[in-house]
Amino acid sequence: MTQTTVNDAEIAKFTAMAEEWWDPKGKFKPLHKFNPVRLSYIRDHLVRHFGRDAHSIRPFHGLRILDVGCGGGLLCEPLTRLGATVTGVDAAERNIAIARIHADKSGLQIDYRATTSEALVEAGERYDVVLNMEVVEHVDNVPLYMKSCADLVAPGGLMFTATLNRTARSWALAIIGAEYVLRWLPRGTHDWHKFLTPEEITAQLRRNGLKVIDQAGVSFNPLTDEWRASSDMGVNYMVLASRPATG
Repeated sequence: MTQTTVNDAEIAKFTAMAEEWWDPKGKFKPLHKFNPVRLSYIRDHLVRHFGRDAHSIRPFHGLRILDVGCGGGLLCEPLTRLGATVTGVDAAERNIAIARIHADKSGLQIDYRATTSEALVEAGERYDVVLNMEVVEHVDNVPLYMKSCADLVAPGGLMFTATLNRTARSWALAIIGAEYVLRWLPRGTHDWHKFLTPEEITAQLRRNGLKVIDQAGVSFNPLTDEWRASSDMGVNYMVLASRPATG
């Protein structure tokens, strides 16, 4: 393949921070705080869509889940503990190295690979669930990236997409607030011009044969220092889409 979704500058940026993936007080502190909300969203919808027992210790036994742009494995590990067979891929080799070390120390079997979504498509891979979480705003060639992620969803499967909306409020909160005022993230972590609106994301999903079945916002409460799901999609949001069982 001659086309790629890899942005070398973005890979270098996250490689430089790779050692801090599992430090809840380090550069990925906001993601650690954000993680329970997105995990809850994923878990609830997987239970509902695949008819699993919500009270089971390992409700996702037998499900094949792919986490694209998995970083250090913050989603891969809890989903593995819930019984899923998880593959985590990232274009940054250092991220994968860190993820493997942490999984080994935790006694977890996770298939980590330094590769891309388009390479998996070329290899003929398919998964019950594809996680596309906080990645699309960091790639080159968004149409290719979204197509490759969609192509990896098996018939009857799901894709979760999470990203940042391109609004004046997201510029004020996610760029100025988070990177310059509160210093939650290193300056330059995000480029506001690469943020995508919910309408742009849903158009990409539908173009690639997926049906949008849910959307949710994620909001930060400064009084409780917690993230929560909400109807407000003005800054952070998640979109859930499915592939028809006959697709």
